[in-house]
Amino acid sequence: MIEKKKRVVIALGGNAILKPGQKGTFDEQKENIEISVDSFGAIIEAGYELAIVHGNGPQVGQILQRNELCAQEIPAQPFSSASAQSQGYIGYMIQESIKSRYPDLDVATILTMTEVDAADPAFEKPTKPIGLFYSRAEAEKMEEEGFVMGEDAGRGYRRLVPSPQPQTIVESNSVKKLLDTQTVVISCGGGGIPVVKKEGMYVGQDAVIDKDAAALKLAENIDADVLMILTDVPNVFVNYGKENQTKLEEIKVAELEKFYKEGHFAAGSMGPKVKACIDFAQQGKQAIISSLENGVAALEGKMGTRVTR
Repeated sequence: MIEKKKRVVIALGGNAILKPGQKGTFDEQKENIEISVDSFGAIIEAGYELAIVHGNGPQVGQILQRNELCAQEIPAQPFSSASAQSQGYIGYMIQESIKSRYPDLDVATILTMTEVDAADPAFEKPTKPIGLFYSRAEAEKMEEEGFVMGEDAGRGYRRLVPSPQPQTIVESNSVKKLLDTQTVVISCGGGGIPVVKKEGMYVGQDAVIDKDAAALKLAENIDADVLMILTDVPNVFVNYGKENQTKLEEIKVAELEKFYKEGHFAAGSMGPKVKACIDFAQQGKQAIISSLENGVAALEGKMGTRVTR
């Protein structure tokens, strides 16, 4: 029997919003979100207290492209503003989709700041590519203007920004209060808007926070019972794509950490998801990686990769 009113943080993978090969029109993204809400709606119907975290990489990239392409006509906005804009419109799409299906349910999107450490080593070595592709000559000119540039998989040069570790979710108390009133909360979009505290003031940063790391930090801050990362695969696998590929179902955190250290999970895909689950499960809580449509079954212990201490 499912225990009602458990507090669950779910992190939606990129395919929940934009699928490979799509242009990223509003209608495409809205349709994908509606399909995703249909898939994880069973979690809402089961009566869980639910906080939703989502990615925003392609959406921020589009906003930055508009900045760059329109710079001669319209003043460019800082990166933190682009992050805020993407949180707002993606949150709106998720919020509208949930509310349309469950009109009696309270749903709210919180524009979320994520505090990071100004001394985080990531600020000294930007690694996250964002925005448009440039030629080598263009990239060299941008470097003269103070931007950090790097080649991206042979496709050209892109601007690089830091990816610091989240320290705390600034609005976590507000999220908790809303969850206490049975409101479904959408927060920490794209990892949240990165901010540092300087002389008591929050200051936005040109940085990207990993969405799964932010979901972990939110789950810690609001004392969630379960961290669930919903993606496009039903389980985590070791030796993925090989003859001895093995599906992971119920697994102890020590064993999963061993697999993680052995390099079974790619840094750009499953790696951050597994790391977030390891860190959460080590606190005596449950962490899950599953597909969208199997969310409730995973919470019931029937599907997905379920990590416990």
